[in-house]
Amino acid sequence: MRSLLFIPADDEKKLAKGVATGADALILDLEDAVSAPRKAAARPIAAHYIKETRGKPGSPAIYVRINALDTNLWEGDVAGIAGALPDGILLPKARSGADVHTLSIALDHAEEKAGAQVGSTRIIALVTETPISLLQLHTYVGSSTRLDGVTWGAEDLSAVLGARTNREDDGRAWTSPYMLARNLCLFTAAAAEAQPIDTVFVNFRDAEGLRQECLAAMRDGFTGKMAIHPNQVAVMNEVFTPSADEIATSQELIQLFADNPDAGALSHRGQMVDKAHVARAERILARARTAGRKG
Repeated sequence: MRSLLFIPADDEKKLAKGVATGADALILDLEDAVSAPRKAAARPIAAHYIKETRGKPGSPAIYVRINALDTNLWEGDVAGIAGALPDGILLPKARSGADVHTLSIALDHAEEKAGAQVGSTRIIALVTETPISLLQLHTYVGSSTRLDGVTWGAEDLSAVLGARTNREDDGRAWTSPYMLARNLCLFTAAAAEAQPIDTVFVNFRDAEGLRQECLAAMRDGFTGKMAIHPNQVAVMNEVFTPSADEIATSQELIQLFADNPDAGALSHRGQMVDKAHVARAERILARARTAGRKG
């Protein structure tokens, strides 16, 4: 998933425009985007939208951001939307892999009740919104076979830390605590064999800043990014789709080693390459195939 667009789960006008945005995934938000008095009413709206949208030709994946597990709302969220069979759940403010495991068990029961295939609902964990989570990121590795993605956030974390800002004076570069959180998220995703998803870029009017942040994320290994505005989707899809040259180079490299199966290292386009480069090339081609299916 190259682009994951947040939409308030109770905003039917915005939901109606979701498919047309071109996002690879829509995240129906039951947490921050929905006021406390609207929480209960948002669940059936989200469930109806999922049932009406999921599985139609060209429809995006649909995830739901539930409320955090330290609230009295999350179980009602799961019960209210699980029967609609969303593609996955975005777990906010995760504290450790134990939270992922707890959510996974709850989804087991919800899927059984709904007559769905147990294990079909995936989980993306937001792993940097609480300081304690950053101290035990290793616990997400092996926490659940449902864990499909790992992402990070700086806004809630900066509030907990009491930081005056999480960006440098230029409004773009992260300050050091948040760059650390970003990098640890990337390492955790790789260790957990889950998709590393970059956080939101809140200044949706700064198109060039968004592009530069997407390019840096793609360079470092992130495969997608969360969006807060439909205008951000096209840039994300473009940047996180492998270029024609990347695809051609990857195909050449894979073929080179296929033609020389006993070689440990070979020369390719003036550089020495080995099996690690083959693994990277295979990941690029897998991303290209996925992007090709999504358009």
